[in-house]
Amino acid sequence: MRILYGVQGTGNGHLSRARVMAQALHKQGVDVDFFFSGRSAEQFFDMQCFGQYQVQSGLTFATERGRVSIAKTAKQNAWLGFLKDVKGLDLTDYDLVLNDFEPVSAWAAKNQGVPSIGISHQAALNFPVPKVGDNWFNEMMLNYFAPVDIALGCHWHHFGFPILPPFVEVDVVEQQLAHQILVYLPFEAADEIVSFLAPFNDYTFLIYHANTPSKVTPEHIKWHGFDRVGFKSAMASCGGVIGNAGFELASEALTLGKKLLIKPLLGQFEQLSNVAALELLGAAECMKTHLDPQVLRRWLKAPMPEAIHYPEVGDALVTWLLKGDWSQPEKLCQSLWQEVELPLSWQKKSP
Repeated sequence: MRILYGVQGTGNGHLSRARVMAQALHKQGVDVDFFFSGRSAEQFFDMQCFGQYQVQSGLTFATERGRVSIAKTAKQNAWLGFLKDVKGLDLTDYDLVLNDFEPVSAWAAKNQGVPSIGISHQAALNFPVPKVGDNWFNEMMLNYFAPVDIALGCHWHHFGFPILPPFVEVDVVEQQLAHQILVYLPFEAADEIVSFLAPFNDYTFLIYHANTPSKVTPEHIKWHGFDRVGFKSAMASCGGVIGNAGFELASEALTLGKKLLIKPLLGQFEQLSNVAALELLGAAECMKTHLDPQVLRRWLKAPMPEAIHYPEVGDALVTWLLKGDWSQPEKLCQSLWQEVELPLSWQKKSP
């Protein structure tokens, strides 16, 4: 079986899941090529596990000061170029297209009649799980942005539906520094993050951000450009995580038993829905509209939660794919959740 794996490159969550899958595919000797879109080629990093991958522009969302900008999104996407990329992607040599919410490979597979299977958190939102801002536009996005023949969603809880657990790869916790906080707020302005954290000098904040602040940062604020190895190490040892409401970041925090403070990207349906799910489960504190020092002060004093041990979803999924009987993904989902011991407070949760 030869597979093309299309991955949405906007943000790092899709890439984290793809890394888990790349390792699982390699272990079972699957012939796979990777295809990325959503950011320029020079903006990808730590990509060695994907071999000789391809990059196209694809489609993405533009943000401004922690909010999706519809005007900038419409302006910055090259729609004619996207259609050309779809037409130009030749899938003749592939038996299957795996897809993580990547539109070029999804539409190419649809147009060329190549079987396609989606693996994404977005696919879980096709079920009546906790959601916010569910409207006709978001339904259109879920169904037509990256259409596939079979859509496998993943979520922190099954909520009674055939959904996979998260795909998580984390470092072993060798030490835990309660007063060291990991901060990943890629959609917030650098200077605003510094102002937000500056008063809390009893803690050390490790910030990973693409931009640097214009002002001098206090000693308790340690600024880093994004470094995957350093980030994973900080995640394992920190006493808590402050981030946007992306799925993979929260998955890693839950797996490691880290308390979580989130501020969603406003106007982004998926992140707002993640907030709803995390609040229903009692798994995170939320700053709904702005970086709120009062919420941070309360959250810093909160205890650590119980770690959740999710199974090796990537390995099980690859085994299922290779069997070739894709008609009943429900059995795969059920078998994986049987390996998960959810917190007692989660076990009867439903949307």
